[in-house]
Amino acid sequence: MVGKMETASLSKQHQMTRETADNVHLVTGGGGYTGYKLGKRLADMGKEVILVDIVPPEWTLTNKMSFIQCDLTQEDAVVTSLKGADCVYHLASYGMSGKEQFNTKLIEEVNIKGTENVIKACLIHGIRRLVYTSSNNVVFGGQEICNGDESLPYLPLENFLDHYSKTKRIAEQNVLEADKKNVLRTCALRLGGVYGVGEQRHIPRVVNMAQTGVIQALFGTDSLTDFLHVDNMVQAHILAAKALTEEKGYIAAGQAYFISDGAPINTFAFFRPLIEGLGYSLPRLKVPVWLMCSIAWMIEMVLYIVSGIYHFQPILTRMEVYKMGISNYFCINKASRDLGYKPIKQNEISDIREDFIKRGFKAKQRNMSIVISLNWCAYFIFYVAFTSFVVSCFPMWKLRNI
Repeated sequence: MVGKMETASLSKQHQMTRETADNVHLVTGGGGYTGYKLGKRLADMGKEVILVDIVPPEWTLTNKMSFIQCDLTQEDAVVTSLKGADCVYHLASYGMSGKEQFNTKLIEEVNIKGTENVIKACLIHGIRRLVYTSSNNVVFGGQEICNGDESLPYLPLENFLDHYSKTKRIAEQNVLEADKKNVLRTCALRLGGVYGVGEQRHIPRVVNMAQTGVIQALFGTDSLTDFLHVDNMVQAHILAAKALTEEKGYIAAGQAYFISDGAPINTFAFFRPLIEGLGYSLPRLKVPVWLMCSIAWMIEMVLYIVSGIYHFQPILTRMEVYKMGISNYFCINKASRDLGYKPIKQNEISDIREDFIKRGFKAKQRNMSIVISLNWCAYFIFYVAFTSFVVSCFPMWKLRNI
């Protein structure tokens, strides 16, 4: 009897230890910009940080940071990599933008199977907290959303415009369904577009488009969308992890939260200080969203047709057109109430502008009006030709003599 009581006591003590453990924090996707930034902040707070990714970060690791190379699609590797963690932040994903968006097989492998492997590893090792980095696209499919909140239903799977958002929805559901008292507490953060000094995906692309003159027309200039400064992103993740503890009453357990700067803005208005600060200018020509969507559709079709032969970087996709041209912004009140989240920066892009100027990206003194986008012209010409070809393939569209 005494032995059983001692065993039960030890078991309970072990459970309490696992419950309150808060020393080792693991970040998947730690080789990327956002993952590294989160890991660096956690290390600065005194946590032991493990960055997990398929490629190592290009930035310096501090004394409390370590890196483990791991392919999230391999279950055994994930189980091994997550051993010893007290809290996991699952940021890793694939296929958000560029030509990666069309590799549907790998998108599913990383975003769905990879997330399933992370959940399994947490359960195997008795890891008690899992914060999933999701996207506000899980509820957006081109429809207008103004000040949307977490009561919005998921977008039906058949209505998604891109595979990335579809898989993020599936993965988010899996994470939230895995939440179980005394086993694993989970939550999901639905982020807006992340930006900050050193961001490597969206900002450089915008600067390149300005340099090459690709931006020849504006669209959706009255629409509003959400952006998220990387410092706010880091804050939200750390607060979410705390909100999965007994100390905070597990208030975030099983919950999803929209996270942004809390200051909706038009996409072109957001980037204008950067573009003009580098010596370029936005065009005055405005075109309807439907026209841009048609061009984006053409680009997607061309990429799909030639994907087996050649992969090019799409200048624009339909999802990107809708995100920029149709209002889609979300309320952060729930995150503020439950997590204590409060944006410390809002649409602050001046430091990014100064960083690009220091790195020599400021336009040379010349008449910028002569800059012509050969890429844009080529896409437009190809669009006309491709559309004509498609129309010619449908006899029912041809005029008939009666």
